[in-house]
Amino acid sequence: MHLLSVDDLSPADIDTLFRLSDGFLEVASRPIKKVPTLRGRTQINMFFEASTRTLTSFELAGKRLSADVVNIKASGSSVSKGESLKDTILTLESYRPDIIVMRHHQVGACRMAARYTTARVVNAGDGAGEHPTQCLLDLYSLRRTYGRLEGLKVAIVGDVLRSRVARSNVFGFRKMGIDVRLVGPPTLIPPGIEHWGVPVYHDLEALDEVDVVYVLRMQLERAKGKVPPVPSLREYSRLWGLSPRRLRPDQRVMHPGPINRGVEITGDLADSDRSLILHQVESGLAVRMAILYHVLAPHPQAA
Repeated sequence: MHLLSVDDLSPADIDTLFRLSDGFLEVASRPIKKVPTLRGRTQINMFFEASTRTLTSFELAGKRLSADVVNIKASGSSVSKGESLKDTILTLESYRPDIIVMRHHQVGACRMAARYTTARVVNAGDGAGEHPTQCLLDLYSLRRTYGRLEGLKVAIVGDVLRSRVARSNVFGFRKMGIDVRLVGPPTLIPPGIEHWGVPVYHDLEALDEVDVVYVLRMQLERAKGKVPPVPSLREYSRLWGLSPRRLRPDQRVMHPGPINRGVEITGDLADSDRSLILHQVESGLAVRMAILYHVLAPHPQAA
């Protein structure tokens, strides 16, 4: 199976991934952090956009599962010479990889790539489309923290307009019984939001009732050549930036990273014991190990 969208997974599939992740999380605490689960398999990570957390965790995930891992970036590949994505995929297909993990700036690029390879394709972010593995690690982090998902209340705050994380998380969180709301200025809410099936608020008072505040990064790199959706980052931070004083003491904070400190979140909140940000990173490695195994094994068992 491919993993191109959160919609590719049922709640039962997600529960299976979480059971696998529990086992793989334990691997990280061993003196030798390696298991032979994917020995002899080949994993190619194709990243045409910058990444630290996603690329590193997928590379570590593959290596800890004993796969042969190859990393390809646009700047060092034939794409920089004008080669099309289709021809790049066809070339790599000749090497018979088992898994292609792909990040691309175009929505739908991963789905297109899946048509030209027999490898399993995992979407590591396609433009402003989706980021399903981020959604899965966020769900897993919440389950580890609260022991449940059903009935939790989460507010996703900020640059919803340009966020693939927001799209995947709305769909995935609702699938697992989480009460989701979107919060942000009207200029950062996408057209057609009524089809997402969640309430939208334009005031931080909407955070009062939730358990978790999920803060989105301002997607500055996607605003090139366009009219800025906010007057300035200073103005955005003043009106919408999250700090400890704007939240209840019992509320937790999440962020997909990288953080713009002092813009969407203050440093003291990001570094506080109310923050789950590094917990998300830790969860991400275990979840991505589970994903690599799951896409190759129809009926996986824990490591």
